Amino acid sequence: MLYFLISFVSFVILSKSFTGRGDSSGGESKLVSTWFLGNLPSLLISRVKKGSIIGLSFLQFSLGMPLKKKSLVSSKVGNNGEKEEKSMVSLLDLPDLPLEIVLEHLSPAELCRVGAVCKSLLVRSRSDYLWQKHMQRKWGKVIGAVAYKQWQCHVASRTKEKMFSQSNQRGIFASLQSFPPFLWLKSGRGKGNNKLRNSLPEDSIMALYLSLESGMFWFPAQVYNRENGHAGFMLSCYDAHVCYDSRTDTFQAKYSPNGRWTTEENIKWNRLRIPPIENSPRVLHISGCLDELRPGDHVEIQWRRNKEFPYGWWYGVIGHLESCQGYGSQCLCHKNDMVILEFNQYSPGSRWRQTMIKRKDHREEGDEIDGFYGGIRKLHSNEEITTWKSLWPTKTVE
Repeated sequence: MLYFLISFVSFVILSKSFTGRGDSSGGESKLVSTWFLGNLPSLLISRVKKGSIIGLSFLQFSLGMPLKKKSLVSSKVGNNGEKEEKSMVSLLDLPDLPLEIVLEHLSPAELCRVGAVCKSLLVRSRSDYLWQKHMQRKWGKVIGAVAYKQWQCHVASRTKEKMFSQSNQRGIFASLQSFPPFLWLKSGRGKGNNKLRNSLPEDSIMALYLSLESGMFWFPAQVYNRENGHAGFMLSCYDAHVCYDSRTDTFQAKYSPNGRWTTEENIKWNRLRIPPIENSPRVLHISGCLDELRPGDHVEIQWRRNKEFPYGWWYGVIGHLESCQGYGSQCLCHKNDMVILEFNQYSPGSRWRQTMIKRKDHREEGDEIDGFYGGIRKLHSNEEITTWKSLWPTKTVE
């Protein structure tokens, strides 16, 4: 059935140029070919995902195709009892457009399988255009500009000896063989296959994706409620270096509070985010929103225990001054130089419940007892506010 669909699409697309006719049937053929171009990928991929006979045939066809392009042949028994052979087309006989559409619908693992078929499909399956979509779909919410910059430095500085310190083989695929879901990489044998694997450019999007998937690349991100929601970090977000564990679909993080690395495991996706500010966590953020802050605004403020530690971002809400006598249009808190920050996750009376900062000439404020407060970010995005609220503790923190 799969071979019939591929053959039919190729025939319909090319029949116009072969016949050279301009009658009304050409318009019908054009409509049919357009319909199949739009629906063939979904038909094929749905069968692959469901593991149907067509999907199985497609995978067998991809994995079993010889390196040299050959036409597929099907055989059937005729009325006289003899076998009749009928030539059919291979996947490589598809025009560029439908072939590209099929590749766009494949998963990362399926793209790698297709790349093992032959050199032509190897080049196509490693296209940055195809892998950029997978990067955005899976990693778009945790990989930002800072992580991309670190990856570029990582690629520029590492050597093959360091990259494959745990393997005698060379090439990025060799180091990925022990990581699910890429165990199928072991199935390829022979010098030809090894040569194809080793040819993966280290600066490609595919290399970045597979390095993230295998946990080989530690990237900068921020972690909400670090140390498994420890009370001392409730509703905070700290910088860390993070790597992915595909076996548990979670992350491991390393924090550096004061020259000493601490680690945390089993971090779920919803506890990670891209750093909103590209500055070092040890640098004071210059706030540009102080004059526009009003009671009820949602904010994040930098805080650190002492000046040897890096800043973390803490969630809070702008409150009313004690001298404020009204709400709404009668509130004049925004005209006062002092701003009240409330951290309502803490119980009333707690020394962490409130703090006060100045709008003008704002600098780091605090002491060794209550810590030091730094720059402020006003939250404009409902998504950010919703994320903070979803992490709200079940019990009030003392």
